[in-house]
Amino acid sequence: MWMLAEGLESAVAIGVLWAALALPGWVDVRWWWVALAIVAAVGYMVVVPQWRYLVHRWEVTDTAVYTQVGWWSRERRIAPMSRIQTVDYTESGLSRLFGLATVTITTASAAGALSVAGLDRTVARQLADELTHKADAVEGDAT
Repeated sequence: MWMLAEGLESAVAIGVLWAALALPGWVDVRWWWVALAIVAAVGYMVVVPQWRYLVHRWEVTDTAVYTQVGWWSRERRIAPMSRIQTVDYTESGLSRLFGLATVTITTASAAGALSVAGLDRTVARQLADELTHKADAVEGDAT
């Protein structure tokens, strides 16, 4: 799914570059720029999703949810069960094609919600149910 998403983004970028280079006033060297952009886009499409897969991690314990995301800069977050306010399950159009879903955990943190993306639908539903039950079992008002 990540490869397809990166491929679509790269195709749009190459299309915009192609259209910009077709404007009057550009020299014949412009086709080298398009070729370079295509090579860079294909490289980006292949490398970035694999790198994201190696870095993207999550774990649920009885006391907290741990996530790690990012490929240039890494972000590790911990959300204690007592701070969880909502648990959302979503399927985008693209993720639906691959049978995947995202679980978003909203907390009382100023840093925003935690997301666990690219999960198998069944795993995502089970995770959402598990987090809902664990958060409900913890005393407190999640603020």
